[in-house]
Amino acid sequence: MDTGASSPEKQDKENLVGVKSKGLGVCGWILFSFVLMIITFPISIWMCLKIIKENERAVVFRLGCIQADKAKGPGLILVLPCIDVFVKVDLRTVTCNIPPQEILTRDSVTTQVDGVVYYRIYSAVSAVANVNDVHQATFLLAQTTLRNVLGTQTLSQILAGREEIAHSIQTLLDDATKLRGIQVGQVEIKDVRIPGQLQRSMPAEAEATREARARVLAAEGEMNASKALKSASMVLAESPIALQLRYLQTLTTVATEKNSTIVFPLPMNVLEGIGDLSYNNHKKVPNRT
Repeated sequence: MDTGASSPEKQDKENLVGVKSKGLGVCGWILFSFVLMIITFPISIWMCLKIIKENERAVVFRLGCIQADKAKGPGLILVLPCIDVFVKVDLRTVTCNIPPQEILTRDSVTTQVDGVVYYRIYSAVSAVANVNDVHQATFLLAQTTLRNVLGTQTLSQILAGREEIAHSIQTLLDDATKLRGIQVGQVEIKDVRIPGQLQRSMPAEAEATREARARVLAAEGEMNASKALKSASMVLAESPIALQLRYLQTLTTVATEKNSTIVFPLPMNVLEGIGDLSYNNHKKVPNRT
């Protein structure tokens, strides 16, 4: 009796449930959604419209796929709620400050070098789709490239050729980050720190180098002067009177600078000529008397 009484009640409940489940149907739900969209349109439209600045671009993912090959913006863009997800990308130049890196140069000198890298994103789609964190990846790559390039140079080359080294680092970074939508604009080496003991020895080395160069230059000057004197002596040997003219020219030059008594040698033939002239004059005087 209990099972018979309970079965009609269960059937009534099942019939009621069936009526509730078949209440709206597909067309009803579509009509209900349309009415809901019309009612909430003034509020939901503001959630769909997004403003992108002039220096930004938006990469839109619709159901997980990139909406277009080119990023959207600047200006007003439409984003569908619950379907689209967008990522903003800043296109301005980014300054990447490389902290001091301890580097062992080719001539076995330990130095600390720091620098700065300027880069910008020129392809927002590549920067979002090809790498997880484009700024962190560029920062780590700049550190590694700086250590690798400076490790192949000597200390003197690093100190004297900063511009060439910075240009080579910029070329390597630009080639490596091209697929990520990054363009490296400039790389600069800010400071090169060397040990204190080496700082004290470098002036002594530079002074010794300058002294050696000065001695070489002095020796070269003496050699050139001796060659010039040899050529002058050969010219004077061809004409003995030229030597007398040189004496007179030297006397004139010295006399114009300062007044002093100058004693200079004369050739013996000049003195003999003067003696003969005085002797002849002495003999001629008695004859006249």
